Amino acid sequence: MRLFARDAKVEALKRMSLFEGLSRQELGELAKRTEDMEVAPSKVLCQEGSIGQEFFVIMEGEVEVTRHGRSIGTYGSGEFVGEIALIADVPRTATVTATTPLRFFVMTRQAFLKLLDDNPRVERKVLRALAKRVASMSTEPTV
Repeated sequence: MRLFARDAKVEALKRMSLFEGLSRQELGELAKRTEDMEVAPSKVLCQEGSIGQEFFVIMEGEVEVTRHGRSIGTYGSGEFVGEIALIADVPRTATVTATTPLRFFVMTRQAFLKLLDDNPRVERKVLRALAKRVASMSTEPTV
């Protein structure tokens, strides 16, 4: 089911720091590999502790993010959750639950890795963005 135009997805992906170096064409390739979805309130998108296989870009509606049963925030239109799952095969760090009717698109880890295999330039750009993110969060001086 198609809910969102490709351009709307490209604009949403462009705001993610993980994809900051990608061209519009590369973002378009990424957008092609997503699936549009809508769910009712109280639907759990991802469960803390489970292994993540996808990330979510919220187009309309709101979700609550909880960790250890306590609310740590809400996310709405234009925001995203679960991006760690694209890169690392690790347990989810939080539970994400729809609090309103929710429309979003999702990309699986498998689709993302296939894109990287098919487009080495995209992979290099994503790795650069990740390195910047890690460096900005590090308190250790670099040598």
